[in-house]
Amino acid sequence: MTATVLVAGATGDLGGRIVRALRAHDDARVRVLTRSAGTPAAERLAADDHLDVVHADYTDHRALTAALAGVDVVVSAVSGTRSVIVDAQRALLRAAVDAGVERFVPSDYAADYRSITPGTNRNFELRREFAADVDAAPIRATSVLNGAFTDMLTGQAPLVLFDRQRVLYWSSPDQVLDFTTKDDVARTTAHVALDPAAPRVVEVAGDRVTSRRIADTMSQLTGTPFRLQWAGTVGTLSAMARLGRRLSKAGDEEPFPAWQGMQYFVSMFSGEAELHHVDNGRYGDEQWTTVRDVLAAHLGTA
Repeated sequence: MTATVLVAGATGDLGGRIVRALRAHDDARVRVLTRSAGTPAAERLAADDHLDVVHADYTDHRALTAALAGVDVVVSAVSGTRSVIVDAQRALLRAAVDAGVERFVPSDYAADYRSITPGTNRNFELRREFAADVDAAPIRATSVLNGAFTDMLTGQAPLVLFDRQRVLYWSSPDQVLDFTTKDDVARTTAHVALDPAAPRVVEVAGDRVTSRRIADTMSQLTGTPFRLQWAGTVGTLSAMARLGRRLSKAGDEEPFPAWQGMQYFVSMFSGEAELHHVDNGRYGDEQWTTVRDVLAAHLGTA
């Protein structure tokens, strides 16, 4: 049975990947939501004959509801701080309910934010706040939890110090860390969008590793010993993140400042955000990209 899936945030990196993953399914009609018709990204989407592009501002409830008419599933891939993750998604959720949309996939795509200690991860707390709205709404929802994006290990997340032949860890080098590539997350999200029986949460992990294993992998790939480097305790890192947040000139308006990256590592190395119900086989025998695959491609040794 063909389903109409609307993707919000399709002009972003992950949103674009989700659109491409959905287009690989013959039983999906893909509609994308943009705020304006005049941006280069919106024009590129409009040029694709296989996509239905609609425009509406999140503050215009009537236009937003009209844009969602006839939609079976809303997939949110928006990214930002409170004004986006909470406020814009609340507007999208209200419009989805009023338009009679059956299912909603919120923009989570993260580690397990449900059990983190309050005050230790701003972005996770925003997701948890919005999750309460989703659970209270008369709509069926599914969140995709995937750990951290494996793609970030090539530089954006300073866990592997390539030039110094070191791999960092906080508190324990044997804490399990969940990683999934953006493409694998997009593929899973497309499956979820087209799965009427999807549960409230689907957990996947392209790979589950430790800092110790990453160091071993880097040593094998490069032929040079990569050593573990203790960077302090999780408590120390959390305190540094709090200080960085207070001293930040941008305040809480920047989506991914350095202190937010510290908070993500706090959640991962404390074990609070570890996934405990990973189900990689839910949608069949998929090929998952491992941490080794990503690092080998980055080093040119794949």
